[in-house]
Amino acid sequence: MKGKHTRSKGIFGLSPRTNGALVGLAVFGVAATTVQLAERPSDTGTSVAAVKSVPQPRKAVPDTSDRSEKKKAVDERSEVIERARTWNPHSSDRVSYSQVRSHEGYRADCSGYVSMALGLPKPGENTVGLTSSRHTSRIAMSELKKGDLVMDAEGTNTTRHVVIFEKWADGDHTSYWAYEQRGRYGTDYRTRDYGLDSGSEYKAYRPTKLSDA
Repeated sequence: MKGKHTRSKGIFGLSPRTNGALVGLAVFGVAATTVQLAERPSDTGTSVAAVKSVPQPRKAVPDTSDRSEKKKAVDERSEVIERARTWNPHSSDRVSYSQVRSHEGYRADCSGYVSMALGLPKPGENTVGLTSSRHTSRIAMSELKKGDLVMDAEGTNTTRHVVIFEKWADGDHTSYWAYEQRGRYGTDYRTRDYGLDSGSEYKAYRPTKLSDA
């Protein structure tokens, strides 16, 4: 006589196949929860990925202070020329030359004109005063740059003179373009060769404010 087969019951009274399925789901759920917790930001707001990230080194910032100073000096040279042009050189609106009259608070002679272009206090220095170390220093003629001066500070007030150098007129440096306030004419812009001959009383000077350019 065949006896009845008794099927074994798993936990919760379920079949082994059903129990296996439940266990599999439970394991999958724990794994999913673990992954979710790993991706979830902590209480401090820092993710696991952020904690493991390696900070990148900072790129060095180039020092532009010296470049800025040079640019400032170049701009100041251009400003000297721009102020010199405000007296309308070599035009019908030029300022007439005078040692007794003034224009915009500056004497209308050569040194008053240069003082204005350099931004010195009104009514301006005379030619001898412009050679003071407070305002200028001697340089070689070959060192002339825009805004520098060429002066004859010797003699009398009728022979002393000063002009503002702008640029060389040729590659051989036999003459240069200059701004000046000249007698019996007024504000002018023309080529000059003052100081280029050996033994000339004209000397090159660099304004103190332009010494770094």
